[in-house]
Amino acid sequence: MPNYTKLLQFDRPTQERIYFRDDGTCLFCKARYHMNNTSQMLYDIKDIMHYIPKSSMGLGMEENGVLGCRYHHGLLDNGNKGLRAEMLQMMKEYLQSVYPDWDERKLKYRKWDF
Repeated sequence: MPNYTKLLQFDRPTQERIYFRDDGTCLFCKARYHMNNTSQMLYDIKDIMHYIPKSSMGLGMEENGVLGCRYHHGLLDNGNKGLRAEMLQMMKEYLQSVYPDWDERKLKYRKWDF
C-alpha cells in the first residue's frame, strides 16, 4: 500500500469531528433532498462522504467531508440519476459556510506541491 493512501482516509478522530460538526445528520436528509420511499435502514446508516473522492486524491480531512446517510452516499457515488453535480454543489456551499477560507485546491494530495 502506498504511503499516501492513509492521507486519503478519514481517520477516527476526523470522522468523529465531522459527525459532531454535522449534528449526526445527513446533509441531504436535512435538506429533504430526494427523499424516496426506500428502506429506513439506508437513512439510518451514516457515512462520511468525500467532496473530492479518494479516486481523485481527495484527502481525508474535515474540509473534504460531510456526513451522509447510506442512501444519499449511494446517489452521490453511483450517479445513476444525474444528481451528482447538484449534490456536489450542495456539499461545496455547506463546506464554504462552515470554513470561510475553504479552498478546493487544498483538498487534494499532491506529491510535489510547489
